[in-house]
Amino acid sequence: MAEKKKQDPGPSVKDAEVYEALRDDGASKEKAARIANASAAQGRSKVGERGGEAADYEDRTVEELRERAAELDIEGRSSMTKDELIDALRHH
Repeated sequence: MAEKKKQDPGPSVKDAEVYEALRDDGASKEKAARIANASAAQGRSKVGERGGEAADYEDRTVEELRERAAELDIEGRSSMTKDELIDALRHH
């Protein structure tokens, strides 16, 4: 069975192991790089302690979801339904 060849993420990614694990889990390149660089700068356990404070996307209004999508520059957000916004935010 052929093994998937890993590409070097480049010099801007400071923790390639974390980056590759996140990419394998389906994270975008941008998100994986952001988390990998934070873990390299602050330590993996410190970065792992963060999060979990945001409300579930399903509990947010469409307007709140659109505001979050705007922060992330997700295109087409103004015409998306709530389910489409949630999917776009989760897979950004």
